This record gives sequence, C-alpha cells and structure tokens, in this order.
Amino acid sequence: MLEEQLNVAARLPDTPFDAARLDRLLEEAGLDAVLVTSKHNIQYMLGGYRYFFYANMDAHGLSRYLPCLVYVKGRPQDATYVASPMEDYERELGKFWMDSTHFGNMTSRQTAATVVATLQRVAPHARHIGIETSFLPVDAYEVLRDGLPGATFGSATLPLELLRAVKTQAELALLEDASTKVVDAMLAAIGRHGAGATKADIADALRLEEITRGVTFDYCLITMGQSFNRAPSRQTWQDGEVLSLDSGGNIGGYIGDLCRMAILGEPDAELEDLLAEIDAIQMAAREPVRAGARGGDVFAGPEALLGRSPQRERLDFVAHGMGIISHEAPWLTGRSAVPYEPYHADLPLEAGMVLSIETTLLHPRRGFIKLEDTVAVTETGWTAFGDAGRGWNQAGG
Repeated sequence: MLEEQLNVAARLPDTPFDAARLDRLLEEAGLDAVLVTSKHNIQYMLGGYRYFFYANMDAHGLSRYLPCLVYVKGRPQDATYVASPMEDYERELGKFWMDSTHFGNMTSRQTAATVVATLQRVAPHARHIGIETSFLPVDAYEVLRDGLPGATFGSATLPLELLRAVKTQAELALLEDASTKVVDAMLAAIGRHGAGATKADIADALRLEEITRGVTFDYCLITMGQSFNRAPSRQTWQDGEVLSLDSGGNIGGYIGDLCRMAILGEPDAELEDLLAEIDAIQMAAREPVRAGARGGDVFAGPEALLGRSPQRERLDFVAHGMGIISHEAPWLTGRSAVPYEPYHADLPLEAGMVLSIETTLLHPRRGFIKLEDTVAVTETGWTAFGDAGRGWNQAGG
C-alpha cells in the first residue's frame, strides 16, 4: 500500500496553483470537472503563461483562438491543455506543467471537439461540467452539448475567481511593481507637460513612460479643467486647471490601476481642502484592513465621512479587489459600477487579498478630483503599493 501511495504521489504534477483549494471549490459548486477558456484564468492556472501570438487578438479566418484547460476534480495528473498548433513551440520550451497537450485546433469548434474527446477518455463518468459562460463561444458550447449528451453544464466563474482571491508573494511582488511603475510614469508625464498640452498628448506620453518602465499599457482615463469627460482628446491644459490621470498597466498580467491629480500652477486653499477630504476618506478605508477583519468594514469609515461632508452629493467611494483583472475577489459591496453580489462583505479578509480603494469628487467648478490607491491585506494591517504622488502634483512643461 505504501509503495502504491508513493507511486501515485510521484505522478502528481507540481501545479502553479493550489489544486487542493480548486478541488474543494469544485466540490462545493457540485462540479466534476472544469473547462477553463478565459485568457486570465488560463494564465493563472498555467503559471503566468499567455500565448504571445494571440496576446492582443483572438480572431482569425472565420473563427477565433480558443485555448482550453481541462481539469478533472481531484486529478491534476489528468489535466489537459487544448490550444493552437503554434503553441507546440512553447511546449518545446517547457512552458506547460501538464503532460497532456493537444495543439491541432485552429477554430473554436475544433477546440471543443478535442475537449469532448479528452473528457470521454479521462473522465467518462463526469456529469457536471463547469464552464466559463462569459468566455465560451456559442458554437463551441454546441459541440460540447452535442458531444456529451449525458452531461450538464454549469457556471465555473465563482470557483475560478475564488481560487485567485489570495495572492502569493510572487503575485504581490508583481502587483507592487506594476503599481509603483504606473505612478512613476504618471508623475513623469505630468512633469513633462504644461500649458497648451492636450489630453491626447499626455495620454500618449504616459503610454511611452509605462512601456519604458516595462509596463504593458492598458488605458489612460484623463480629465482637464471643469470637464468630466475622461477620454483623450484635443482639449488643452490651461493655467489654474486641474488634471486627473487614472491609468491601468500590467506586469506579467497583474494590474497597476491608480489615479493621481495635477495642477497647472499652484493649488489654492479650496483645492487643497478638497483633495485633503478625499485623502481622509481614502485613509479611513485603510484603517480596518487586516487579516480577519470583516470585509464590509472597509466602507464604514468612508461612509461616515461622506455623510458629514458638504460635498456628499458629489462624492463617490468604492473599494474592490485587484489582481489579474479589475474588480476580482474580494467583492465587498453590491453598489459597484461593475455589478456583483457582496460575497465577501460579511466574510473575513485574508492576508494576500489586494484592494483598490477609490474616491471621486465631481465638482461643478473645480472639475474631476480623484484618488485611487492599492493596498494589500497583511496579518497585522495593510501595505500600500505605489503610494507616491497622492497630493497636488505640479505641471513641469
């Protein structure tokens, strides 16, 4: 018996994710297996892998690139990666932890047919299959449904999201690096522009600043003056006007997403007070953050300050999870612009969770004023990533 157990252990792969945690989550969801088809979850479960050829696109010919990781509950040794023929180059470079790979799939229907054959081979008795309903094309689903007539299909989104809720030290390091470099890039872009610079000019400069720092640029939301319009445009920066820069960029897929404020000239007393009030709300949100604290308590301090503020009708506060995607677990409120249930509001925060905290003021005279910060939950409190430049940053061009 001992020899048999040792042989089984020797065959188990060293997965880059917590396979036991995934097995528990699948058991709780009543799923026998899961088909992972989103790029972000493929990346997570393959230890950071994202195929370079399709990094910025999916469409080809009359179909699309559709990778799929087949994972059977309790059997990581049977995990199979189904993807594009050219990914065999990556296999030769040792990019995959699983032994079973199938790279003959150039359409979404071909991927689904290979998945059907894989499940019939490794899990013929699996009856409840988890799928990522927002990331599975209709034509692929039809092939799965017809090829596995005895199976039922349910959403695997929740267990896959919960799997990523607590970050490893390596993931935290990537988030900190991305956050720090995004802020550094914003401050550099502000310092190189002044009167007459357009929103488009500054957004383009920010893109280059992030790329120079090794950050993959995702977006820039930018406002000037009294306007609340956050799209890059030919609007020019004028003396005395405020500027907000809200940018997302990633390193290794992990997002730095922060907002900082600037002004062309010197901030007057009113602007100093307005940003100080936003800062106080931000810091009140950090106050209860620690492992074991109730998730919803992050909102208690900010909501008290919002209720007393003369700007309360114009202020908005939210806190949400951050990682490979924005608004990932933990989910602390049901009032976010991105709709979801407050799953973690009454649950304890865990060390390794990461929160984005943001407060926005839409002032009719002074414009769009916002801070967005990133903090990681620790056993005794929190640590902030990219916390520079939280005051009024002055234009330098």
